[in-house]
Amino acid sequence: MALSDSIYKKLRRITGEDNCSRDMEDLACYAYDATAKIFLPDAVIFPGNQSEISSILKLANTEGFYVIPRGYGSGMTGGSLAVKGGVIIAMTRLNRILKIDRENLVAYAEPGVVTADFHKAVENEDLFYPPDPSSSKFSTLGGNLSECAGGPRAVKYGVTKDYVLGLEAVLPTGDLIKTGVQTVKGVVGYDLTRLLVGSEGTLGIITRITLRLLPLPRQVRTMTAVFEKMESAAEAVSGIIKNSIIPRTIEFMDQAAIKCVEKYLDIQLFRDAGAMLLIEVDGSPDEVEGQIRQLEDLLNGYHAKQVKTAATKEDAEKLWKARKTISPALFTYGPDKINEDIVVPRSKIPEMVRKIKSLKNKTGLTIVSFGHAGDGNIHFNIMLDKKNSEELKKAEATVGELFDFTLELGGTISGEHGVGITKRPYLNRELGPVEIDLMKKIKTVFDPNGILNPGKIFPE
Repeated sequence: MALSDSIYKKLRRITGEDNCSRDMEDLACYAYDATAKIFLPDAVIFPGNQSEISSILKLANTEGFYVIPRGYGSGMTGGSLAVKGGVIIAMTRLNRILKIDRENLVAYAEPGVVTADFHKAVENEDLFYPPDPSSSKFSTLGGNLSECAGGPRAVKYGVTKDYVLGLEAVLPTGDLIKTGVQTVKGVVGYDLTRLLVGSEGTLGIITRITLRLLPLPRQVRTMTAVFEKMESAAEAVSGIIKNSIIPRTIEFMDQAAIKCVEKYLDIQLFRDAGAMLLIEVDGSPDEVEGQIRQLEDLLNGYHAKQVKTAATKEDAEKLWKARKTISPALFTYGPDKINEDIVVPRSKIPEMVRKIKSLKNKTGLTIVSFGHAGDGNIHFNIMLDKKNSEELKKAEATVGELFDFTLELGGTISGEHGVGITKRPYLNRELGPVEIDLMKKIKTVFDPNGILNPGKIFPE
């Protein structure tokens, strides 16, 4: 339904006139995310506290309009888009780090805190928050929780859900809930915290987060290994894990990824490299040096052309800048991108690499692979011009084939991007009808009137 003038006036009374807009320029800013798909909302509202969010949702239930929560819009699957119109709730005003408790290794924060700012704040206290999505400089903690973001360090430390102890949230009905605990252990009742984390903003709007922290590792070292072939790099990753070495990151870049970053940044990474691994280890100085020596021997055993450890922190930062620049750099290959984040068992990475190579050869499409090889999370990107209908059809068929092969290997079609709208058509390839029906029933219990973030996850 279109948002009437009377409803809009009621919204403005909740947050104040300066924190609510339906000017076309403002709506346009909140009409897209990293998918580049565009859905214009009817209004954008900027609540300042939990009470205002509750009032907005209660009004939505009474008047029958949709509400879509949003952080900074960096999502890759359309989870924060107003696909059916409605009101965007922008969470950017709830941006305080409330407390960092060194004694109990816990932090309290609001969902609008930028992830990189949170990293910096806890590290200033000699503490460590491991989840580190590539978008950390502009994504928010709330968005990370909604998608259960991962990142390079997941291989050793796990993903966002592993660090969320408790939440405060507003249900779609406007009711307020507190979930979880502030302690290391807690098993009273169903785990509603885990249910909300990763629910893509469909079950509630998170307003306060309790996060588990770790002591900051005393030393971190970064190394690179260059290979002639991507297959060799993939086999080396499998070999690292098989030999019980768990670095905190094992990232990979295929030749196409290396080339586009070199062009984008105007640098020379590694001449004639077919693939590169970017590996980081942390711990005590003795542990780190021991792992570096083990990795050097192992990587050379897998025919690495060059194995090198960054001499300085600045050298390491340059390597990570190259890794985190891949996504924007890919547009040197084409105006449009289909970006997927499949995950396979780590021992199956070589098989997936061969499959991607065979599809690349068969279709003639530009397919670029990079990602978190340490946990089997492969980002494959098809670069194309979507205005070319034949090329688009071929790309979509390739995505379906890769998803099917991923599932054959025992993997999943989404490791950290969620389902949203882009993976919604493929949901029933991974989940059965009983499981999907159960999830829909859970959605109905939380959101009986279907007003919160509609059109996401479930095929219609």
